[in-house]
Amino acid sequence: MTQRTMAARPPFAGAVRLGLRENSAQFALLIVVTAAVGALVGLERTTVPLIETEVFGLAGNLTVFSFIIAFGLAKALTNLAAGVLTARFRRRRLLLAGWLIGVPVPFVLAWAPSWWWIVAANVLLGVNQGLTWSMTVNMKIDLVGPARRGLATGLNEAAGYVSVGATALLTGHLATHYGLRPAPELIGVVFLAAGLGLSLLAKDTAAHLALELARHPAPDGGPADKPSFRETFARTSWRDRSLRGTSQAGLVNNLNDGLTWGVFPLLFADHGLGIATIGLIKGLYPLLWGIGQIPAGHLADRIGRKPLVVTGMLVQAAALLLALALLDRPLLAGVLSATGLGLGTALVYPALIASVSDHAHPAWRAHALGTYRFWRDIGYAAGALTAGLLADALGLNATVLAAAVLTALSGLLAARWMTDRPRHHHGCADAGDGWLRDLRAHQTPPENP
Repeated sequence: MTQRTMAARPPFAGAVRLGLRENSAQFALLIVVTAAVGALVGLERTTVPLIETEVFGLAGNLTVFSFIIAFGLAKALTNLAAGVLTARFRRRRLLLAGWLIGVPVPFVLAWAPSWWWIVAANVLLGVNQGLTWSMTVNMKIDLVGPARRGLATGLNEAAGYVSVGATALLTGHLATHYGLRPAPELIGVVFLAAGLGLSLLAKDTAAHLALELARHPAPDGGPADKPSFRETFARTSWRDRSLRGTSQAGLVNNLNDGLTWGVFPLLFADHGLGIATIGLIKGLYPLLWGIGQIPAGHLADRIGRKPLVVTGMLVQAAALLLALALLDRPLLAGVLSATGLGLGTALVYPALIASVSDHAHPAWRAHALGTYRFWRDIGYAAGALTAGLLADALGLNATVLAAAVLTALSGLLAARWMTDRPRHHHGCADAGDGWLRDLRAHQTPPENP
């Protein structure tokens, strides 16, 4: 039976409804799961760059940032695989697998006998984050339908990144009183238990996806119910102008996040700030990033995705320049730059995910989101690699300057390439979306330079 036929008769159609209010209990449960996902990665934001230099005594910025490279590559590749795996496995099953893979992480971070054990733990952490975060965002989008995608992704990302920030603050406090290891890392056991336990209570969203598919049937006469993984990857990465703009913005956004993840603790430590103060700076950034995504996601549903993406990238670039301009007052520099980075990223994050969802048919949306999240999270590895090479060659200040320039250029590319779908008064994407015509024609959209 084809997917189009299945879509015409979604399972449990009489009991299943799309919408945030209609699925509030399930949505709220997944919000808490996402918070646990963010908390696990938040363990590393403050202490791990300092563990490398102060516990293991290693030198060389590229070595310091190797854990971020490992994390970014693992998460990016898992995001890509997650889109494919959703065609074979239910979202809930992949969510549970992600939590089980993450079980060793806090224990290795707490008691690793060498730095390369920590790098290996970050491979597991990347896989954990790729599966769990991908599934929670896909499940929320399934639940709410097209009208509230921006708000749904804003709430999802807010829960995760508020938790990242809160955990960064907490680990900085614990490290000040109990040392860099093991106390700050072992609180991750609580997050693992909470995330795994609540995921066992979550319900799968296959029926909600089937209901949405029924409202967006595959085109008559098409070669297949949905494009292949290779076609979706190419369309999301470069062939579709708007999706190309979205993917590059996501990559550069996380490039500057990966760069500051490694650089800021070292930069502000060199300028006399202690671990607790660095924890404040590293915590403030994702806290504002998280909280700001709730109104930003709602705003993206009202005025469109593109204005928020362009504005957010330019705000981030200005925040990076501000960090350098005020370095003679490092606490002020850290707080103001973290504030600008957090608010700028809050504008960008939910708008980018919602934009991908707008431009992808529900039948291949998970693949498109997986491709976008692949490019976005490869930015962590690209940022850490860039930071290591530039910091060793030119110093930490030049590295931050390079990130500011790249972020501003990315915002300008987003302004040139991204488009917003025409929208009805209730916020749903236009039923005449180009992907239907693309599938009928058996070809990729024409290039629009």
